[in-house]
Amino acid sequence: MRKIVHPDGRVEYTNVAPAQKASVVSTYYKYRTADGTLAFSDEKPSGVDYESIRFDCYACKIDSSVNWETTPLFVDRYGPIIDRIAALHAVDAALVRAVIHAESAFNPKARSRVGAQGLMQLMPQTAAELGVGNPFDAEQNIDGGVRYLAGLLKRYDRDVRLATAAYNAGPGAVKEYGGVPPYAETQAYVKRIAILQRRYQSAD
Repeated sequence: MRKIVHPDGRVEYTNVAPAQKASVVSTYYKYRTADGTLAFSDEKPSGVDYESIRFDCYACKIDSSVNWETTPLFVDRYGPIIDRIAALHAVDAALVRAVIHAESAFNPKARSRVGAQGLMQLMPQTAAELGVGNPFDAEQNIDGGVRYLAGLLKRYDRDVRLATAAYNAGPGAVKEYGGVPPYAETQAYVKRIAILQRRYQSAD
């Protein structure tokens, strides 16, 4: 684990050495030590409450070679389903497409190393809470993911940056830092979502 102290005083912990690829890290665990210090680890802590933060989605890799301004879009995939469900929950359909693109590259059978499933990469607990019986069913997954995204947008007064940061790193991390968390992976994700949303809006 490396400790990085940024010029603004912000401290970051990572187990990714400079020569390593970011994709080797799929999950961090955030917790408080006995003296109240905020700590991060790539090993699950024991005996304390912790929050899992995953960074293994398609658009989370900070060393991604994808050009997000030119990468082909999936304009027609699941089009009627996305449009209908997005409209039902008052979420921009282009944002839904951007999240699906970023999370799974429109692969309905996608499964991350930490258990996120389907097009919108729902964690099993989240899927269960949303009533998604089969996360690999495209319509169920999109409906659950859009309902979750709609809830985040409502929570953050329609601020897409905060909503997508919370979709990636969790609402707890957004609350902890009072904005987009200083995780390189989450910041990359939020920026790429914004690019994809703009491009899908133009494509529509």
